[in-house]
Amino acid sequence: MDSKIMTALGDRVLTLGPQPAADSPYKNFKLTRDADGVAWLLFDRADASANTLSAEVMEEFDAVLAAIETERPAGLVIRSAKPSGFIAGADVNEFRGASDSAMVETRIHAAHAVVDHLEALKLPTVAVIHGFCLGGGLEVALACQSRIAIDGARFGFPEVMLGLHPGLGGTARFTALVNPTQSMALMLTGRTIDARRAKVLGLVDTVTQERHVHNAVKDALFGRLKKARPNLLARAANFGPARGLLAKRMRREAAKAAPREHYPAPYALIDLWETHGGSKSAMLRAEQASFAKLMVTPTAQNLIRAFFLREQMKKAAGSGNTVKHVHVIGAGAMGGDIAAWCAGQGLRVSLADMKAEPIAGAVKRAAELYGKIIRKPTEVRDALDRLIPDMDGEGVRNADLVIEAVPEKLELKQKVYAGLEPKMKPGAILATNTSSIPLQDLRTTLSRPERLVGLHFFNPVSRLQLVEVVSHDGNDAEVRKEALAFVGAIDRLPLSVKSSPGFLVNRALTPYMLEAMVMLDEKIDQRLIDAAAEQFGMPMGPIELADQVGLDICLDVGDMLRTRFGDLLPPTPAWLREKVAKGELGRKTGKGFYTWKDGKAEKTPLPETGPRVTDQMIDRLVLPMSNVCVACLREGIVDDPDAVDGAMIFGTGYAPFRGGPLNYARARGVENVVSTMRALAERFGERFAPDPGWDNFK
Repeated sequence: MDSKIMTALGDRVLTLGPQPAADSPYKNFKLTRDADGVAWLLFDRADASANTLSAEVMEEFDAVLAAIETERPAGLVIRSAKPSGFIAGADVNEFRGASDSAMVETRIHAAHAVVDHLEALKLPTVAVIHGFCLGGGLEVALACQSRIAIDGARFGFPEVMLGLHPGLGGTARFTALVNPTQSMALMLTGRTIDARRAKVLGLVDTVTQERHVHNAVKDALFGRLKKARPNLLARAANFGPARGLLAKRMRREAAKAAPREHYPAPYALIDLWETHGGSKSAMLRAEQASFAKLMVTPTAQNLIRAFFLREQMKKAAGSGNTVKHVHVIGAGAMGGDIAAWCAGQGLRVSLADMKAEPIAGAVKRAAELYGKIIRKPTEVRDALDRLIPDMDGEGVRNADLVIEAVPEKLELKQKVYAGLEPKMKPGAILATNTSSIPLQDLRTTLSRPERLVGLHFFNPVSRLQLVEVVSHDGNDAEVRKEALAFVGAIDRLPLSVKSSPGFLVNRALTPYMLEAMVMLDEKIDQRLIDAAAEQFGMPMGPIELADQVGLDICLDVGDMLRTRFGDLLPPTPAWLREKVAKGELGRKTGKGFYTWKDGKAEKTPLPETGPRVTDQMIDRLVLPMSNVCVACLREGIVDDPDAVDGAMIFGTGYAPFRGGPLNYARARGVENVVSTMRALAERFGERFAPDPGWDNFK
């Protein structure tokens, strides 16, 4: 072999064939030939840390393939020169704002031609895949004759998360290669799989270590590698009668996860395969029209918007995290889960509490969480080693960040701070996980109030990505910056908010939950109220959510916000206080509005005949959320409307296909929202009065 070019990648070095000449004729590719006459094509997208497929990249790719055809090498190896992985998929920037499906289809047709060109090359082709190989990247790999995975590679089709299905031939090539019950399941869920699982499925031909790449490439190109072939079962599943039965089952499964009217992509994919799964060429053609049609739906455009909101919030975190050791005080549900999450993200964490039982409970929950989210047993062990039970609270002396997560009582928190402050090292940050107490009240007894911030996590910590980073007037700007960087470092999305009751998310959710209680008072069936919210697209209804959060917490937050906002909020019914006094607190006690078994609410279906969900019910629940979001913008609690939408999607699960409460109002029409709220105010009271902020809202 010629001199090998190596790229350092942590403990791995990429084998990239011969050293390319410095003056490559291509912007995003390097093409060389080794001593065996094999061409090595390195994909290295200019000015990017990861490879993605844009229209410009595809055009250049086609020119490279034409050059390879004329040069007739002995074989072709396609590899990424990026340490991050093979290809992370299509360049999503090019999807934004698409509104003309014919134009999208023309562009997708051009991209298809390039992938078809690769598949049609009259020479052996092999993709060598490390790191992430997703979406369009996997579709390029599927057009090669062989696929070699480096141990640790991850494969998947995440398009469904953007309201789409694969669009570069993946629907046809993947279902032809891998049993459709498995290949369709991967495309329908957007899940990723590792290299070993990909080998079992027959998606890749072999899994190897980086140091063996040269031998694996030779075996693949010179016919010594046993190739994955679709087995008899896979071929049978693609036959007409079997497709009809399987498609029916797939639709049933899809309906459990998402209704067709909100999320058309899974159903379009099932239709595509059921109709054309027997013919690769027909399916390749039909895929283009189906993809183009989905691209211009509000669902796809709003999910693409949510994708960019996430990226924007990640950027807002900044870099340069200085926190290495976190000390958490209070090992209850929130404190324990925050500690577990931080330790799982590689930080050293000491967890303090007055009693040993909550700490033991938190460590047990941490072990369960790590078992689910961490792949290697040794890494699970390391994460548990980083989570240190700390009955004496000595960890505070070395901590860069102290997070207080004790119950929501001002005096208790102030007492904790009095004992803490003298022990903290000079540069350390003090953070509170309060969800309701304004920081102005908490800082009064502190000697260094400028180092106090709010870090408000959401429950469950491992699933909800948002953290509200709360600042007060006397904050040190550097402290806020460090807090934002910490949130980014633990793989969470920060939202900068100014301290005020309920901050953004709880203030917006409270009217949603309390309105549901008022509707219960009006004798509307609780299942119907939940169904109204779910019909709008919320992940769960407000009654079930209240049970999840805990009725005691809902009551505390409701009372606190009513002292500040009065009749702008629905009244708290007396029977809710009685329920809390009786200890019926929801999921955590096994009984609230619903009875809970194994973490699930027991719901009997609504009777066939009887009241149905009305538009008015939906408006009463969801419009006050948009109203509060506008109020928070007007008051300067949050300054970016996009960040508000992102926070509501990633902190509450607000229907992502609607693009957030402000985007929903924009799409529905501000005049319509305001006039509907005025009508609701006349009928139900001043709590529906539209906020003055609508006048300037764009």
